Amino acid sequence: MALLANRESQLFVDGKLVAGSAGTFPTVNPATEEVLGVAADANADDMGRAIEAARRAFDDTDWSTNTELRVRCVRQLQEALTSHVEELRDITIAEVGAPRMLTSAAQLEGPVADLSFCADTAENYQWTTDLGIASPMGITTRRTITREAVGVVGAITPWNFPHQINLAKLGPALAAGNTIILKPAPDTPW
Repeated sequence: MALLANRESQLFVDGKLVAGSAGTFPTVNPATEEVLGVAADANADDMGRAIEAARRAFDDTDWSTNTELRVRCVRQLQEALTSHVEELRDITIAEVGAPRMLTSAAQLEGPVADLSFCADTAENYQWTTDLGIASPMGITTRRTITREAVGVVGAITPWNFPHQINLAKLGPALAAGNTIILKPAPDTPW
C-alpha cells in the first residue's frame, strides 16, 4: 500500500519527533499480512526520557493549572484529527483491518468527536468549591475544596479500536491537567 509504505515512523518525546532507540519493527495489515511499513521501536531508555519529559511538563509549566490552555489544546487536537480524518481512515483500515463503515462511528470519527466532551467538561467543571467559613475547635477558617490533576499518567492500550481507546485515555487525562505517556499496542502503533 503506497500510502503507508513510506511513512516516517518516530516517537514523540519531549515535544520532538525522535527515532526509537531499538530501531523499528514491521507494521502488518491483519487482513492481507502485507507489510505496510515500519514503526518506531522504543526501549527502556526512551521510556525514561518520556517519563522525565512528562514530569517536567507537569511540574515546570502551568499546564495542570491553566484550564483555558488545556481546553484550547484538546480542541486543537480534535481539529487536527478531523482535518486528517481521511488519511486516518486509510491507516485504520489497513493497520487494524477495520471495515470502512466502522470508521464512520466507533472506530474513528466517534472518538475524535468525543474530544469535544472532554474540552467542554474541563471548561465548565467546578475546579474549586468554596465551603464557606467554619470554626472547628474555635478557629475561624475559610474552607475550600480544590480539585487538581494527579501528574503523569501512563496509558498502555490494546490493538482493537485504537482511536477509541487511545482518545478515551488521552482526552480526559489532558483535559484534567495531567501529562500522559501513551504506549499503543505494537499491532496498531500508527
